[in-house]
Amino acid sequence: MEKPLPETIVADPWQPLRQFSPARIALGHAGISLPTRPQLEFQLAHARARDAVHLPLDIPPLLAALEQRGHEVMVLRSAAADRRSYLQRPDLGRRLDNESRRILAARAAQLPGDCDVAFVIADGLSAIAIHDNLLPFLDAVLPRLAREQWACGPIAIVAQGRVAVGDEVGLALRAQMVVILIGERPGLSAPDSLGIYLTYRPAIGTTDAGRNCISNVRRAGLDYEAAAHKLFYLMSEARRRKLSGVALKDEAEASSQRLTAPGRNILVETGG
Repeated sequence: MEKPLPETIVADPWQPLRQFSPARIALGHAGISLPTRPQLEFQLAHARARDAVHLPLDIPPLLAALEQRGHEVMVLRSAAADRRSYLQRPDLGRRLDNESRRILAARAAQLPGDCDVAFVIADGLSAIAIHDNLLPFLDAVLPRLAREQWACGPIAIVAQGRVAVGDEVGLALRAQMVVILIGERPGLSAPDSLGIYLTYRPAIGTTDAGRNCISNVRRAGLDYEAAAHKLFYLMSEARRRKLSGVALKDEAEASSQRLTAPGRNILVETGG
């Protein structure tokens, strides 16, 4: 009778901590290498991250869905002519191309006056994040603004756009503040994170110190209602205090669902 083969995968003593994080920790080892399953999972996650960076933004269904909700939408482009240029020349993604500037200027000239906020949508480094999360998030936040009678300008979709492109759009629309919704740089555990950047009094040349960021908005991250709550708080405070960025702290009340187990210590619970 053959003897069973010895166990070749050595478990990591910190393995219980994996229930608290999608990070690649406590994977164990086989000899001096990773076990086969974690290695294949890593390769799959890397492929998904690369796909997220290179996948083009599918604008027609996005445009149709926004218009069905009654929103006016403009489709613009950054100065990056293609994805290769966008990735190699970040500066091109921060400004509109000439045709988009003409479209924006013509529409801005028709507006009756200033607006409280302009929303800008950009693919950034993950069009998947826009495809998966944009509409549910807007459905959560825009009704709040409508109830408080915020005047919203036309929504701008900017292909091949980076965060700073929102400044040019907000400035042209004479918006008191601009909110850009953008696909974040994909990680190996999250290729679909939506980032939200708020800038009060947008101006070309504004640095990131003048913005507030809400990150990791997605079904498996910060949920849409919690993100909408945070953004509405920051927008209200930005309007009241007439600023954004490092001088404006997020002091919004934590969502009640985040406080179901106060004072937990995962090291104690897992014997760490």
